[in-house]
Amino acid sequence: MDTAGQADINLGSPNRGLLSDSMTDVPVDAAAAAPAPAGEGLTEAEEEELRAELAKVEEEIVTLRQVLAAKERHCGELKRKLGLSALEGLKQNLSRSWHDVQVSNAYVKTSEKLGEWNEKMTQSDFYKRTQETLSQAGQKTSAALSTVGSAISRKLGDVRARPFSHSLSSCSVRHSISMPAMRVLLGLSGG
Repeated sequence: MDTAGQADINLGSPNRGLLSDSMTDVPVDAAAAAPAPAGEGLTEAEEEELRAELAKVEEEIVTLRQVLAAKERHCGELKRKLGLSALEGLKQNLSRSWHDVQVSNAYVKTSEKLGEWNEKMTQSDFYKRTQETLSQAGQKTSAALSTVGSAISRKLGDVRARPFSHSLSSCSVRHSISMPAMRVLLGLSGG
């Protein structure tokens, strides 16, 4: 963006995020935007001294922005020479940000609180009964599936043991896929 006072947000730009050199600092709130009455308890010499100091600080800010822009360009060149991509930078930034979150006061306190709740929950009778019930259900389901698997394996073994020509003559392909034929094959039919 070439508009003065706006940051370049083009991620491919070497000037991304940099402010225009011609930009001046903008006050944050309306009270700061209103000019302060000159001379409130200041002599003319003190006011002139403060204006000179302000000009010097603003000049230093401009210089620092220029130095930062040059450093960022140099950093970009080094990364390009090293073959580091924007994706690598993004990964590093995300990793650093996640680390900052993990060591933040709010995250640490929340983790501690969740740990306490987890401890209380796992020690409750309701949790223990539910865990036991689910464990038993899992064991029964596993046993049932094992039994079904054994029955299927046994029936497939019986089918393989039959002579090939006999197998084809006793059932058609269409019937070998149908549910009634599968029930008979597995011995699950009621009659």
